Amino acid sequence: MLTVTVIAVGNLKESYLREAIKEYEKRLTAYCRLRILELKDNTPILPHLPERAYTVALCVEGKQKSSEELAALIDQKASEGFSEIAFVIGAFDGLPEEVKAACKFRLSFSKMTFPHQLMRVILLEQIYRAFTINAGTKYHK
Repeated sequence: MLTVTVIAVGNLKESYLREAIKEYEKRLTAYCRLRILELKDNTPILPHLPERAYTVALCVEGKQKSSEELAALIDQKASEGFSEIAFVIGAFDGLPEEVKAACKFRLSFSKMTFPHQLMRVILLEQIYRAFTINAGTKYHK
């Protein structure tokens, strides 16, 4: 079973965001092992990047993908032998350049800027959607 790791800087303060995260954590147990690593502000991210994972930096200058394309990327990387995919979300000011350079792919959800705390929920929903697309369930329809 694929491991999906979400590395995020900062903690979630709002209870409604924590509840949404819990819901997607519960849903994703059918498809993958989910790890959420919450780093304190100013904690270096690089030492926390899993060595053998396919790493994805979330940044505005990254490549935009549709839900179907994200599903295909996850499926492709699993087929290529990656047992883990790690997504990295920076703090309010984004990711340091050295973290983006260390990641294998840069992903943008939009040219718009989203609050980094809300981005966790959006990311988990899209990961869940990707797994349901790959499984052929009705969630995406």
